[in-house]
Order: sequence, then structure tokens, then C-alpha cells
Amino acid sequence: MNTTKSPIVLIAGHWLSAWAWDEVLEHLTAGNAAATALTLPGLDPEDPARTTRTLEEQAAAITDVVTRLGEPVTLVAHSGANFPVSLVLDRHPELIHRMVWVDSGPVGPGSVFLPGFPEDAAELPLPAFDELGQQASLEGLSDEVLDRFRTRAVPEPGPVLRERLDLSNDARRQIPTTLVCCSIPGAQMMELARSGHPMFAETAELTDVEILDLPTGHWPMWSRPRDLAEVISRAAATS
Repeated sequence: MNTTKSPIVLIAGHWLSAWAWDEVLEHLTAGNAAATALTLPGLDPEDPARTTRTLEEQAAAITDVVTRLGEPVTLVAHSGANFPVSLVLDRHPELIHRMVWVDSGPVGPGSVFLPGFPEDAAELPLPAFDELGQQASLEGLSDEVLDRFRTRAVPEPGPVLRERLDLSNDARRQIPTTLVCCSIPGAQMMELARSGHPMFAETAELTDVEILDLPTGHWPMWSRPRDLAEVISRAAATS
């Protein structure tokens, strides 16, 4: 049986543009995978309207890239990319061969990423690392990597943090899914999901799930790029 790979589209989380996947892309392309990293609207530092970009615009940008590839893709979402990606899955499940969540997961209807984020706040800069490290593990990141993160980070647009996610298509839960668990072991994450924890509850609704542990911090594209590329490549395989 011949095995091919679906096209791969990579989307990084908050404060990050396509560059965040550079090392992973090197490994994927070395393995003859067709992979594209996307910079979401609002994360391009040269965009004069950057701070006004919305989840709708981000979802539209993802849909445009996926549609132009001409076949169902393996969609890879890291961290806070789960909001626009969940919107894409709700609207266009037929465009996705497999969903890969990297230390992330789907979000449920009515979710808001940062409830109470001030209406007059245009953006959210990357926090100090001591503060960020209390929210997400920095394990495996060298000082050099952290310096690069700080230098290249783009503040997250305010509208993206304030918008409520409206979802209604149950087909989004039937897309074959790989959960790459890094900062939280898969067994613990599924226990939280089944208990109804708001951060993971939507994961419990998925019908076709593969759980893979890749122990490291919240940014495995930098701490374990080769291993992450191998996981993504396997997920993209089709018969």
C-alpha cells in the first residue's frame, strides 16, 4: 500500500508569526512533506491595521490558504491559534484531513479567550517571562531562544482576545484528531476534559482522537522541533 501525505498548514499561537515554525519546516521538507506556515492577520508587524484584526479575519485567512491547496489538509494549531482554527473547523470540516493540536485543543461555543480584556486596550504585548512562565511552561527553551521570542514577538490584537466564539456544527468534532500533549500529560488532560474543566471540555466531545505525549514545555517547535515534525508528518499520512 502506497502512503502519501496531505498538505500541512502550520499556525502558531499568540504573539507568533510563521517564523516560529522554521525549524519544524526544515525537518518536514527534508522528509518531502508539503508544509506551509501561516502568519495570521494581526500578527504581521508591517500591517498598519494590525491591532484591529479579528477572529473572523483570521479564520478567513486560514480558509483561503486551505482552499487554495485544493485538497483536505493536515491543520496544525499551537496554543491560542485554537480560537480561529476552531472557527474554521466549524465552518469547513470537509477541508480538513486531520487536525493536530500542539499543546492546545478545540474550544467550545461561547468561549472568549480573555474575558474582561479592556475595550480600550488595542493589544496585548508578550508578558515578562517570569509572568508568562506561570501561565505556560518554558521548559526546554534556552536564553537564546527566549531572546529571539522577545525580539520577534508581535502584540496580540485586542479584538481577537475579546470576541465570543460562535460554533454550531457538530461535524467539527468528527474530524480525525491528534492531540500532542507537551506541558500536561495526555492522561491528565483527558481526565480534566472528562471532568468538564472549561479549558478542556470540548476535547471530551471529539469522536476520533489520538493522544501523543511529547514531554517538554509549551513551545515544542523550539524545544523539540525534530520530534514534533515527525509527529506531524505521521499525522499527515494518507493511504
